Amino acid sequence: MRQTFVWCLIAMATASLAVGQQSPVTRLDGSTISVAEIDATMTRLMKAAEVTGAGIAVFHNGKVEFLKAYGFRDKEKNLPLTVDSVMSAASFSKVAFAYLVMELVDEGKLDLDKPVYQYLPKPLSEYPKYADLADDARYKRITARMLLSHTTGFANWRWMEEDRKLKIHFEPGSRFAYSGEGIDLLQLVVETLREKPLDELMQQRVFELLGMTRTSMIWQDRFESDYANGYDEYGRSVGAHRWKNPDAAGSMQTTIRDQARFLQAVMDGASLKAKTREQMLSPQVAILSKHEFPTLKDETTDDNKSIRLSYGLAWGLYWTPYGKVFFKEGHDDGWRNYAVCFDKQKSGLVVMTNSGNGEGIFKEVLETVLKDTFTPIEWERYTPYDKLPPRPPLKQHKQVVVDGKVLDRYVGRYGVPPDIILTVRREGDHLSVQENDEPKQDLMPESEMDFYSTSSDDTMTFQTDGQGKVTVMILHVDGKDIPVKRIE
Repeated sequence: MRQTFVWCLIAMATASLAVGQQSPVTRLDGSTISVAEIDATMTRLMKAAEVTGAGIAVFHNGKVEFLKAYGFRDKEKNLPLTVDSVMSAASFSKVAFAYLVMELVDEGKLDLDKPVYQYLPKPLSEYPKYADLADDARYKRITARMLLSHTTGFANWRWMEEDRKLKIHFEPGSRFAYSGEGIDLLQLVVETLREKPLDELMQQRVFELLGMTRTSMIWQDRFESDYANGYDEYGRSVGAHRWKNPDAAGSMQTTIRDQARFLQAVMDGASLKAKTREQMLSPQVAILSKHEFPTLKDETTDDNKSIRLSYGLAWGLYWTPYGKVFFKEGHDDGWRNYAVCFDKQKSGLVVMTNSGNGEGIFKEVLETVLKDTFTPIEWERYTPYDKLPPRPPLKQHKQVVVDGKVLDRYVGRYGVPPDIILTVRREGDHLSVQENDEPKQDLMPESEMDFYSTSSDDTMTFQTDGQGKVTVMILHVDGKDIPVKRIE
């Protein structure tokens, strides 16, 4: 009954999104902006910043006043982006997952302040993924509140560590440091607690409940009819993320229409008790870091004290003359997303782009369409497109012909199981590599051992032992040489 009721409310609020879009859109200060002005702004910015496609939804008084998509979902095939094109949510996944967690809190199934290891049937360090923590008893202090507020002491991802191992860098709960690892740990707890995989839980408890009909934590065959490819800063396609395994930190596939529905639900507190919603959107930790990324930098600043920059449970928070604001970013290769809501007014904006250049337009979109001049752009490192340094020219590569028998020697799996698996395949006269569920990249040979990616700046070198057996693939990424052992 509750699910039907909530869905009906949201459906009524969004059913007319495509109707009446010729009406002016109300901004924060009460002024209005016409649809023609929004169209002109988006068209100009996307062209100037080289953004392939963008979807945008604007809210006022808890209702979507504007919803539209611009540009292309597939530039090569000249296919337009639509409001129902499936895109990578990236870290929007975290706040959707948090909604599920808060429902469990509502029901008394999860205590935000109980150490999460106590929910598991065996010590956390006995799980292969968390064996690195065996000698650090501080993991026993980590709670769901810390995981959602990014105060665990984990790096964003363990592969960013020099030794690729998970470690705790500071006393859990003492400071903010954004961490996907923390969200993934809470996923393990939730799946163990409910004895169901995350994709099933999210489908039943969040997406179906809120009418998000084209959203999933894993790729669905039904998405094939209308989905977007991601594009890097140079306009090279990185494809679509066809996730096979759910990841609470970043695997959600969704549309701008469905994200509009989700933001409406958060503004309304649909399916949550009022006190639970308030707790989700209340400060858990003050943010003093100079920038959000890199996450473990010690550099601090007082620049954001005036806006009380802080983090709630999965949401960023700050205060303005209009009151409290909650926000969330989404950032992945070829995808840049941003959502912001002014809580008292129930006004806000969500924009999703399938372009590595998307962040360059956020500041002007927020200021022009919403009259939002308060977003901590500097902390989030959202440099406007016209302030960016010149883009370095792409390195020139020359493909050579390599015997197929040589290519076959490199086929296999490399990595650090179970977290990072790079699968190398033979693709005719070249190779391809795929990291976990991410889109595969074509690798073209520059020599018998050296290969370059056609969709990134990455290059790879394969090494052999004394018997001529391929044992290591060296990734040349961002000026670093990263050896990755062959595992089969």
